[in-house]
Parts: sequence; structure tokens; C-alpha cells
Amino acid sequence: MKGQNPQVIFNADDFGRSPAINAAVIQAHQQGVLTSASLMVAGEAWQEAVELARAHPTLAVGLHLMVSNGPAVLPHRIIPHITSPCGRLRDDPLQAGLYYGFSQAARQELEREIEAQFARFAGTGLPLSHVDGHQHLHVHPAIFPLVLRLAQEYGARGMRLPREDVGLTLRLERRQSPLQVLWTLILRLLCRWCAGRMQGVRLAVPARVFGTLQSGRMHERYVVGVLRNIRHPSAELYFHPTLDQQAEPLGPNRGDWQTLLSPAVRQVIAERGLRPATYAELAEGG
Repeated sequence: MKGQNPQVIFNADDFGRSPAINAAVIQAHQQGVLTSASLMVAGEAWQEAVELARAHPTLAVGLHLMVSNGPAVLPHRIIPHITSPCGRLRDDPLQAGLYYGFSQAARQELEREIEAQFARFAGTGLPLSHVDGHQHLHVHPAIFPLVLRLAQEYGARGMRLPREDVGLTLRLERRQSPLQVLWTLILRLLCRWCAGRMQGVRLAVPARVFGTLQSGRMHERYVVGVLRNIRHPSAELYFHPTLDQQAEPLGPNRGDWQTLLSPAVRQVIAERGLRPATYAELAEGG
């Protein structure tokens, strides 16, 4: 609502990918500031994640759509053009995006896979908080129209458009990879195109999203800096928490988990009067 302090979604991606990630998500929700999580319905531990979500109904859960860098829901024999014989989607997001853009056969199979992921989430009985995408490929022009339609049909309350405040992030963290900055700027352009196609659609979209430039490095100092400087009515900060000691370059890692439990993060939330939120709360206007 107008005049109120900003609403901030604290989201964990990759819920259901592994037991270590699932445990980190639940602990960050119970003891930290985490408000929601995005479920990989083809992840190794997705069924465990569903049971944990049922046991913790205050954790909002959305669909973390996977069209690259992971296993598919459908078997290879049904989608042979977009998966390897072992049922894995293409790892490189650039290669996957180009393939989906130029191959009609790939797009037809991709449509079946995306519908299967929405259907599997619906089968859990969990309310669909939001939709986002692994490696953000849900904003690909060949993919977004289908995702937008299915998000509405399956009753999602919101959708992530990764519109990062690049200027703020670069002020807080000057040592950024030029390639990562370029990718983030490309995403901003794609999000502008997506937003134009969402006119009149009743899906909550945070004004800013943080986590792309700092993927795998959502440390306490950066997150506190972001929270001190949010000026928009809403924002999402997304993390890749895990209890596993072995970290991946872009996440998951224990550092993100520790930040979600940080007393300093709680303190700045209280000092600024920020309102931890979910996509449903954004949709309801606070």
C-alpha cells in the first residue's frame, strides 16, 4: 500500500535439489529471515522438500522452472531433442537458449516438459506462491509466453522478473565479472519485454530483484547494504543456501545460509521497518 515501508521477499532457490539444501531452507525459515522457496520438481530430493513444506506451512513455495542445467521430469523417449539419454537438459544456458529459439522440435518438446513441471507441482497440493526459472531462462522470448499462461492457469500469485539494480550492486561490490554484468543487463532488457506482455495480468512482480550479480556470494555485508538502500515499494533477494561444506561458484553455499541467519540482517530490517513478505502478500497489496 502507498506510504508503507518496502516489502522484501527473502527466497531460497533450488529447494528439492538435495537434502542439504532442504535442511538449510527449513532452518533459515525457522530461525532466520527466509520467507519463501522455489521448488525444483525434478530435483533429487524434491519429495522430501514437499513433505518439509507441508510441515512448515508458513514457508511460501513456488516453482523453480528448469529448462537447463538439470534433470527433466519427462523421460528422454518423450523429449529426445532437449535431453541426453540419461534425461538431463542442456547444461549451458546460452546454448540452451539459442537451441530453443531456433529449433521448432525443441520448442514443442519444451512445452511438454514445462507443462509436466507445472502439473507435478500441482500434484503436491501446495499453494503455488510464484514462478521463477533456473538460470532465469523463463524470461526467454520463446519460453515466457507459455510460462505466463501456465502461471495463471495454475493459480500462481507472482512471478520473478530479475530486474536487478545494477548500479546499487556495483556500488556495494565493485569487483564484478564483466560477463556477469553483461548477463544481468541482458536480463534487464528481457524483463522489460516480459513486463510489456504482463499488462493487465494479475501476478505480483517485485520492483527489484537482487541475487544475479552476487549469485553464490550473498554475504552479510552485501545484503545489509542492499537492505539499507532499498527505495522501491518491493524487492526480492534470492539465495542459494545449503548445509553442505562444498560450495559451487554460483551457489549453493553455506555463506548464503549464514546470511539468512545473520543478526545484522535482522537488525537492519527492524531499523528500516522493512516488511518480510511473500508473493501472495505482494499480490494482496501488503
